[in-house]
Amino acid sequence: MNQPHVIGVDTHLSALSEADHLLQTLTAELTLPEGSFGCTHLVRGDRPRVALSFAVPSQAVLNAVREWLTAKGYEVSPEAPDAVGRAVLYPGAAELTGTVTVAELLSSSAIDRVTVLGTPGEPAPDQPLVTRDHVRPQWRDGELVLTAMPAAGGTLVPFEVPDPTPCCADH
Repeated sequence: MNQPHVIGVDTHLSALSEADHLLQTLTAELTLPEGSFGCTHLVRGDRPRVALSFAVPSQAVLNAVREWLTAKGYEVSPEAPDAVGRAVLYPGAAELTGTVTVAELLSSSAIDRVTVLGTPGEPAPDQPLVTRDHVRPQWRDGELVLTAMPAAGGTLVPFEVPDPTPCCADH
């Protein structure tokens, strides 16, 4: 997408899973065009929370999205909260299910690069990645980068797990 048109959306949510759900719900209601991005952003400070951003391909779509969100009572800002959003909605995200190779992931989605924790360089193109149907890359220096980690059987898995155990869940 050349020069995306971006807005931020403030939320009162504190959990990434809740923000993911809200972003997906809003996306479905907005019927965003192909090539749109939706990200979550951790906001620190006096009121820690998870904010959202949407990047759409045209100013006309952005205006419609801003108007719709404002009418629904959301606080909308003219930019993303930061440059390191965690992508939930991006081209190709819906197709990243089951097991894919690194090459398939890169060729079928907007993800630019895969890194593996604890290893130098990038994984081999034929390296299998078990998506767990939950692939959340992050923007880094203008690239959408998926961080993965080694898993059983010589596979990789995304670093972020779909249903993390809440802190202190066992006591």
